[in-house]
Amino acid sequence: MTDWLTMHHLSGLVIGIMTFLIIGLFHPVVVKAEYYWGTRCWWIFLLLGLGGVALSLWVDSVIWSTLSGVFAFSSFWTIKELFEQEERVKKGWFPRNPKRKANF
Repeated sequence: MTDWLTMHHLSGLVIGIMTFLIIGLFHPVVVKAEYYWGTRCWWIFLLLGLGGVALSLWVDSVIWSTLSGVFAFSSFWTIKELFEQEERVKKGWFPRNPKRKANF
């Protein structure tokens, strides 16, 4: 499949579309993760990011390696966004989960 994409010069287009979708996927994940678990789930995104980095280094295909790297660094960025989402909830911009009493 990747050979076909390369042969037809579609690799950049596929990487761009998939990057857009990966980053777009992480926005609602940040909102939901903070709502249900607060900031205590940050380590899950750290592990996902480290796994993505390892996969990016292990895979031979440029397309899959690039997408793994995008996933990895989107996961790392999500850690920052979780803590910023907590501040947005405190400001009242997003709903607070009434069932969750503490952040940790």
